[in-house]
Amino acid sequence: MRLTFLGAAREVTGSMLLVNTERAAVLVDCGFFQGRRAESRRRNAHLPREAVSADAAVVTHAHIDHSGNLPVLVRTGFPGHIYVTPATRDLAACMLHDSARLQEADAEYLNRKYQDDPAWEPIVPLYTADDVPPALERMVGVPYRRRIAIADGVSATFLDAGHILGSAQVVLDVDDGGRQRRVVVSGDLGRAGLPIIRDPEPPPRHPDVLVMESTYGDRRHARVERMADDLARVIEETRARGGKIVVPAFALGRTQELLVVLHRLQRDGRLPAIPVFIDSPLAIDVTSVFRMHPECFDAETRRLLDEDDLFALEGLRLTRTREASMAINDVAGPAIIIAASGMAEGGRVLHHLRILVEDPRNTVLVIGFMAQHTLGRRLVERRPRVKIWGVERDLHAQVVTLDAFSAHADADDLAAYATRCAPGRVLLVHGEEAAQHALRARLTDAGLDVYAPERGETLEL
Repeated sequence: MRLTFLGAAREVTGSMLLVNTERAAVLVDCGFFQGRRAESRRRNAHLPREAVSADAAVVTHAHIDHSGNLPVLVRTGFPGHIYVTPATRDLAACMLHDSARLQEADAEYLNRKYQDDPAWEPIVPLYTADDVPPALERMVGVPYRRRIAIADGVSATFLDAGHILGSAQVVLDVDDGGRQRRVVVSGDLGRAGLPIIRDPEPPPRHPDVLVMESTYGDRRHARVERMADDLARVIEETRARGGKIVVPAFALGRTQELLVVLHRLQRDGRLPAIPVFIDSPLAIDVTSVFRMHPECFDAETRRLLDEDDLFALEGLRLTRTREASMAINDVAGPAIIIAASGMAEGGRVLHHLRILVEDPRNTVLVIGFMAQHTLGRRLVERRPRVKIWGVERDLHAQVVTLDAFSAHADADDLAAYATRCAPGRVLLVHGEEAAQHALRARLTDAGLDVYAPERGETLEL
């Protein structure tokens, strides 16, 4: 039995793991790599041959760095089914269609903008809207805690990961030449107490291998309870300056959490009269999917939904059309603009950042992880100048990071999860090297055998 780490190894994006047995090959996740433009195009366009020839695929959740390259996988010749939770299947329909639309729109815009530049190489979308339905047709929805055979000698069980709606830990039970093996893939783990969704389920005990994310392996988050207070402070400080708040937000998960916290502030009389824009057709569609899956909600959310619509907000404006999005720029005075993409690598948030980053009255509010070499990371690092659509701009806006909103487990959560799992070996993925180094040292001190594979590395059990 072999594990090959095809993506998110000593890096955060592009999750892709191949599990090979004597009788089958199973791909876990097929995500977009997000980073430098040229490297991203190369890696996303040319999937490893062994990934395409796998017998089956399992996807932990619908975030684009875990599911975004499924259309390329299927178009390239992948022959099998793609196993997901029911909520992930519905969310992936939104996410993949939006990804295709953004690629087509960005390619059209940039090719038109630079058509007279002799050095410009025209951009071709990695996939289009026509490539999405064939990928969705391959998806098989499997509820949590239901074991199902997915390949010859391989069964899979989903456990709630508590990260976003429908997110899962994957338990692979393998007949390896007559010997039973168990591999647990954590997916992206959430935190206890997050709004809307249930807390992560306890992991199964004593698997042979735990493949575990390590995004925040070197950090502790602010308490979830601080979400409302921290957000209220940022809104009031920016409003007092007469500025606008622009939030590069993941359309899936983070936008809905933010709406719920704003709803609570408004209910408690702590949200001033200020327009709030959800400038993301995808976020609007995803919120509708949330309403379809109350089975993923925690008890508090189910109770509150009986009393009120947590995703509604007085003064909330939903903008679907391009014209409505552009009209936001004409709004005078303070406003909150929530727009995708979450790492500020594409989508409508770039239009707003282009206009707002040079004004010190404004605030860029970061409520999610920003990978290396993304515009979001450069904003977090407060680079004096940032490039948006090829144009350098001075960064004078305030940049505020609220890590209480993080949907990822922090170092304490990850250590507790791995210790409780008590695997034969821990393999760290989905983390930058500093985070993995810190977490590896901590888990080693706890008596666990820990290693962080490199991209392309194969390990045998």
